[in-house]
Amino acid sequence: MIGARQSLGNWGVGAARPPKKPLPGAPESVRSLIVMRRKVPSTSARINALRNPRDGESDLDRSATLQLLIALARALKEIDKWVRPHLASQGLGATEFAVLEVLYHKGPLPLGEIRDQILVTGPSTTYIVKKLEQRGLMRRRPSGEDQRVVFGELTPAGRKLIGGVFPAHVEHLRRAMAGLSVQEKRAVGRLMRKLARYARDGGRGGLPKG
Repeated sequence: MIGARQSLGNWGVGAARPPKKPLPGAPESVRSLIVMRRKVPSTSARINALRNPRDGESDLDRSATLQLLIALARALKEIDKWVRPHLASQGLGATEFAVLEVLYHKGPLPLGEIRDQILVTGPSTTYIVKKLEQRGLMRRRPSGEDQRVVFGELTPAGRKLIGGVFPAHVEHLRRAMAGLSVQEKRAVGRLMRKLARYARDGGRGGLPKG
């Protein structure tokens, strides 16, 4: 259920070092930051931050924001390397796995809710559902209460496949994140949920226009 994702974090303070090559799997917004040679504030910038707190806070916040974005993208890119080969060996792409996984854990769902539940972006949910139907892994059926609503559900073959794939998938994720303790994972999880809530609600000033 994981898709592709991805350096300011390795650049030193002071003179900027040549950036690493843009990460091939990174979103365009992340690649553009690397190409534009954004760098960590120099020592003089940090001193200026102390002398002019308001300007300095803005500079440091901008730098921290960019470093966080690239750290998140890089972490997801590396984690993806652990899970994607295993899914591919089962004939599944990330979005196909995401659809099967959400139906496995939540049961039959309207197609619109499947789209909202999966944690990846990519091909349309309808296209993926058709592919899974053709493989006999899931099926669609109209709602008994509203014929305009179409549900998706696993077939026995789909349930058998995802039931075998999911435990190994979790183990690959666990091994990929073994560098963090349980407490650290929980702390990062709390921060990421806080970040997601704030970003979803548009921040202090609302979503940017244009």
